[in-house]
Amino acid sequence: MIKARIVVTLKNGVLDPQGKAIEGALGTLGFSGVSGVRQGKVFDVEIDGTDRAKAEGDLKAMCEKLLANTVIENYAIELA
Repeated sequence: MIKARIVVTLKNGVLDPQGKAIEGALGTLGFSGVSGVRQGKVFDVEIDGTDRAKAEGDLKAMCEKLLANTVIENYAIELA
């Protein structure tokens, strides 16, 4: 079994209204000096088998087809 973590984040220059809302909420809660908050997604995936190269290729295909909107998002794959 191969375990992987996929982190999806917005590309630089893409507006992040959720990040701005979180930033404002943190200020309201008394956390001063917080800025530049960006929100993203994390996927933990388990794949049967032991072929890490195949798993990485499959994970990339998953990101390209479903998990990330590659027009506005970047993704990073970490194999455990």
